[in-house]
Amino acid sequence: MSAGRSLPHESAHIHVQGAAPYIDDLPELAGTLHAALGLSPVAHGQLVSIDVAGLRALPGVFGILTAKDIPGVNDCGAIIHDEPILAEGTVQYLGQPIFAVLSDNRDTARRVAARAKDFVQITPLPALLTPEAAHAAQQYVVPPMQLKRGDAEQALQSAPHRLSQTFHLGGQEQFYLEGQISYAIPKENNSLLVHCSTQHPSEMQHAVAHALNWHAHQVLVECRRMGGGFGGKESQSAVFACVAGIAAHLFKRPVKLRLDRDDDFMITGRRHCFVHQSEVGFDDEGKLLAAQVDMVSRAGFSADLSAPVMTRAMCHFDNAYWLPHVELHGYCAKTNTQSNTAFRGFGGPQGALAVEVLLDSIARTLGKDPLDVRLANLYGQDTHNTTPYGQVVDDNILPELLSELVTTSNYR
Repeated sequence: MSAGRSLPHESAHIHVQGAAPYIDDLPELAGTLHAALGLSPVAHGQLVSIDVAGLRALPGVFGILTAKDIPGVNDCGAIIHDEPILAEGTVQYLGQPIFAVLSDNRDTARRVAARAKDFVQITPLPALLTPEAAHAAQQYVVPPMQLKRGDAEQALQSAPHRLSQTFHLGGQEQFYLEGQISYAIPKENNSLLVHCSTQHPSEMQHAVAHALNWHAHQVLVECRRMGGGFGGKESQSAVFACVAGIAAHLFKRPVKLRLDRDDDFMITGRRHCFVHQSEVGFDDEGKLLAAQVDMVSRAGFSADLSAPVMTRAMCHFDNAYWLPHVELHGYCAKTNTQSNTAFRGFGGPQGALAVEVLLDSIARTLGKDPLDVRLANLYGQDTHNTTPYGQVVDDNILPELLSELVTTSNYR
């Protein structure tokens, strides 16, 4: 194969024909049951009881699955084991799965599951819904983080100019075209085949195996293709794979769990929203001399991947700029909302935007062109070329590149 040769995607011809099979296109095996999830109607509360008998008595219901029916560990947390598959004891966000309804008919399963509030008794508890409220209450899913170089406080005191700013950066829904779906098929000798729309098949294998108290080799997870994921199917496909897998094993029938978009939005998280509370010091040219920044993310009710997302946000705050004195604090706020998760960039955009917004504010304060402020702060090529976390910036072509762009675009 010659370098640079243009090759079509191996499935391109069936993609453009609409013939590429996704999980919901696979022929359903005889006896397939359809699952739907009964969701918490409150953001926070004590789960007193579930009227399982009442649910089972409804027309068309084949079976009900609750946390008590899980043979193994009721957990599908990505890193920290703090995320139940089905709520047990406490409900922690509006839309948290409490039980699963199994039926031969998908519409019946969904209609019964939608009546969750009629069959669960929950004592409401106070809820923390915003990152600011959780930060004020010092409620976090992981301990606070710090990244520091130099003496930011002293550099702020001696800086010719200072600026304080709070910036809110909203979240973002992945909105994959193919929603969350798992189709679990019982196999011989206590084993399962799970078709799962997931970015992390091996993690789904482990989650399902742990939930069943099985060895990993008893679970085969297959994902031929996804209709989008963008991070939303890295860890958060686990609850659906686990529910389908557990139900398929317990009821000895194939089980398909395909979410409608409304349930998907209620259950799954998205890109972390951030609140940046910053104070910077700078000179007359807009050159950053010191930065103190508190980054507070809305992690949601569980840790999921919030810790590495925050780590990357802190390590991307410098973006393209030399920061001689910097002190960053990262707080993953525990809120009674969906657990936010991976999204393309994985914290990088949240960190990089923070410094870019600050540079714009500095330019407005000084009455300078924002481009000139940025040029004054770029990493150097031989000096001032080490990040706050100790990485040497090699092969830095930004000064030449930006100079060329300024000229060729007739910017001035």
